[in-house]
Amino acid sequence: SERNIFRSGIIDDHLAARPWFAGERLSMADIQMSFPVMALLARGGMHDLVHIEAWRQRVEQRPAWQRAIERGGPFTLPGA
Repeated sequence: SERNIFRSGIIDDHLAARPWFAGERLSMADIQMSFPVMALLARGGMHDLVHIEAWRQRVEQRPAWQRAIERGGPFTLPGA
């Protein structure tokens, strides 16, 4: 929807200025935003979100993320 495109643009612009939601280091803000951002990306149709995609890659490269995937299986969203 147009609302999701607008919101994703705001998020992408925010991440253009910093690698993580609250600055230079991973914080609770990133944990809190992980589900809405992953859900947004899973819906598809969001093009040119290079900073959101870079954030997602940084999250997925973290050792804790990789351990969680090893233990719990692939990350999926219901209905995605």
